[in-house]
Amino acid sequence: MFFQLIIAIILGITIGVLFPDLGTQLKPLGDGFIRLIKMIIAPLIFLVIVTGIAHMGDVKAVGRVGVKALAYFLVASTFALIFGLVVGNLMAPGAGLNIDPGTLSEAAVDAKTGGAKAPDAATFVLGIIPASVVDAFAQNALLQVLVFAVFVGSAVIVIGREKVAPVMNFFDAFLTIIYTIMGWVMKLAPIGAFGAMAFVIGQYGVATLGTYAKLIVACYAAALVFIGLLSVVLWLVARVSLWSFLKYTRAEFGLALGTASTESVLPRMMTKLTEAGCSRAVTGLVMPTGYSFNLDGAAIYLSISLLFLAQAFGVHLDLGQQIAALGVLLLTSKGMAGVPGSSFLALSATAAALGIFPVAGVALLLGADRIMDSMRVTVNLLGNCVATFVIAAWEGQLDRTQLRRALGGTESTEPAPLTAS
Repeated sequence: MFFQLIIAIILGITIGVLFPDLGTQLKPLGDGFIRLIKMIIAPLIFLVIVTGIAHMGDVKAVGRVGVKALAYFLVASTFALIFGLVVGNLMAPGAGLNIDPGTLSEAAVDAKTGGAKAPDAATFVLGIIPASVVDAFAQNALLQVLVFAVFVGSAVIVIGREKVAPVMNFFDAFLTIIYTIMGWVMKLAPIGAFGAMAFVIGQYGVATLGTYAKLIVACYAAALVFIGLLSVVLWLVARVSLWSFLKYTRAEFGLALGTASTESVLPRMMTKLTEAGCSRAVTGLVMPTGYSFNLDGAAIYLSISLLFLAQAFGVHLDLGQQIAALGVLLLTSKGMAGVPGSSFLALSATAAALGIFPVAGVALLLGADRIMDSMRVTVNLLGNCVATFVIAAWEGQLDRTQLRRALGGTESTEPAPLTAS
């Protein structure tokens, strides 16, 4: 699969460069594959969480996993934002551009975001609670599906698995069906990656790389250093080699890069993490939640882009202003996964709240945003995989026998230094 994906991506780039019009017409291939994946995400998350919690057999453990995951997400995403600000200050990607705000139109940003607005805290919290279970599944509202699944799984524990055995047997059988469908869909992954890559190159071209060269270098350099830091965390807490894990999941990361979508690999990555020893309950709780609360790559991009825009408009931000911007970005960046143009919404909300530069100035990033997808997707996905291993190790729910089998016996057999409380 990995080899097929690499060939598909190279072919997509080639078509996009040589025949840009044809490349843009291949967009339905990528979109169709993403829709097939989305078709199974909601039932997969529901079934994995319910069966995982039921096997866990402890409601308190479920709450403990959730609290630890949210705490980890808050620390990780805050650090990512701070790290992005440090890189933005050091590399100054927007210095010397001297952009005239009057040349940019806020309508371009509205077109990108579909006119959506960043939700306030109350709206976001209420949005997590499903008004209708059917609607949550129909809309693929992953957090709402997750909340309902936690209730169902906890109810199974309280009632007793034996009393609801027929229902649980049905869930286990249905999960096997979903896994089978997922296997069929994944066979189409190279076609989806080919169409998505051909569209991106055909639509935006390679000339854009030169226009935003310094911003691109800053973001990708920051991503590489951040990945190095994630590898240290993964080894210190879970005793897992990042390189071994990347080899194990190379096809999934290749697909995420090709389609520029973490959703495209969520079902398969959850399976891989479970096969690598993380318990089904921890994987089911941490991965989907992380898709909304732990977007490390997006956080790095947001903070660097904020400084890029300020520098491009000749605005100097002192330490106090940067700390204030950090707080606003921390609030506006949460829970925006899946929202069209979410990065533009977060930056627009920050610009409006602090008055750093005109909101229309965010349109300056339109040409570079799509190029950053590879960086954001890789770091977002890897950050959530590391979080899953970390929480599983803390909870004592990391099966090291399975881990050795999956990763080829290259990880340490020593227990993690931190244990479940």
